[in-house]
Amino acid sequence: MRLVPAFTHTLALRATLALTAALAVSACEAHAATEIDLYFPVPVQGKLAVEMQRLVEQFDATHPDIHATAVYTGSYDDTNLKTRAAIQAGRPPAAVIMSANFVREYVINNEVIAFDDLIRHDGRTPDQFMAEFWPALKLNATENGRVYGVPFQNSTPLLYYSVDAFKDAGLDPDKPPVTWQDWVDDLRKVTKRTGSETTRWGLMFPGTYDYLGWLTSAFAMSNGGEYYNPGYGGEVYYTEPTTIGAVRLIDAFVHKWHVMPEGVTDANAVTTAFFQGRTAMMVLSTGSLSFVRDNMKTPYRVAFLPRSVVNAAPIGGASLILPNGNSAERQAAAWTLINWLVSPEIAGGWSRFTGYFAPRIAAYDLPDMKSYLAAHPDAKVALDQLQYARGWFATYNTVGVRKALEDGVQAVLSGKMTPEAAMEAAQKQADAMMRPYVEQTALKLPE
Repeated sequence: MRLVPAFTHTLALRATLALTAALAVSACEAHAATEIDLYFPVPVQGKLAVEMQRLVEQFDATHPDIHATAVYTGSYDDTNLKTRAAIQAGRPPAAVIMSANFVREYVINNEVIAFDDLIRHDGRTPDQFMAEFWPALKLNATENGRVYGVPFQNSTPLLYYSVDAFKDAGLDPDKPPVTWQDWVDDLRKVTKRTGSETTRWGLMFPGTYDYLGWLTSAFAMSNGGEYYNPGYGGEVYYTEPTTIGAVRLIDAFVHKWHVMPEGVTDANAVTTAFFQGRTAMMVLSTGSLSFVRDNMKTPYRVAFLPRSVVNAAPIGGASLILPNGNSAERQAAAWTLINWLVSPEIAGGWSRFTGYFAPRIAAYDLPDMKSYLAAHPDAKVALDQLQYARGWFATYNTVGVRKALEDGVQAVLSGKMTPEAAMEAAQKQADAMMRPYVEQTALKLPE
């Protein structure tokens, strides 16, 4: 037998170990989880950030080929700014829970990709996919016939009112105000004063950015107006009679009937006053419903927003989007996460946790949701209001155009401007900000 030198054995062993290590690394690389990040906001009160982190951890545990990281990005406006910055830096997040009314601007700026090809790859048409969601959500999810947003957490504004305050004022808590006239009559009755001091306001609602524009649009819609052009990103109707009438209502709450405090109040101050009995009614998102339910120690109820001419409410909340600039692998992984988040089971659980209504119709066929609605009939009010819901304000330069309106309404709330003057200034500012888009589109002549 021929003997092999010891050093030959050593070389052979080293070669074998190196090959084994290389194969192991290659196998790990082949099966490495696709890394994706999800930007998400927390626009209403509650423990939503913790719950979202839990959901993403649950997703990771059940999808070993994908590793998703949840990144809390602040408010809706903050999330918009951070997403744009990431896209411009060449490091876009894989998916974003984005304010639904920003989708149009992302399409205009070519900062988002359509879901159509991913939907077709799953064996459905985009129309079949969108038919699984409440019809009112389609306007803010689609643009030019393509799907750019998948509805995730959605809302309508609701009227919250204290049962004890109603009874104290001699009102029937089973009969909330239906019209603006009803509302004013009831507000004047539930407002309490001791001398010159108001001990209980009739009404409060947030006057801060984003919230105020949403609520002002709700009043304008119920006054018979459109507030903005749902089919075009370069028109708003701030000086139309329906919008001015809505701002006059807000002004009269404060300065004519004195049923609402002067100045700008944020959502936390509004809910605190409601919990402490310092306001009888408040207008807030249905997304705050669970927070109110957990913290209100006396009976309360919710109702539709009172109407002037028609029942109407703007859709609010957020959709999931796919920012431009990601690899096909990351897009596919993000699509898997998005489908999981909007599945009836997960969407239903998120609805029960937050108060947002579940956008997926099938969620309400599940036993857990049926039991939830039976135990909490207040959660059904937003669903009932959906038949009157319309698209949420969406334009070119959405935030700036919206803030022009909000600056005007805040000036009215503070007694610094009349509704007419405030809306005239807001319209001029908005037109100037939308001008580049208008000149590129509506005013552009064929070559």
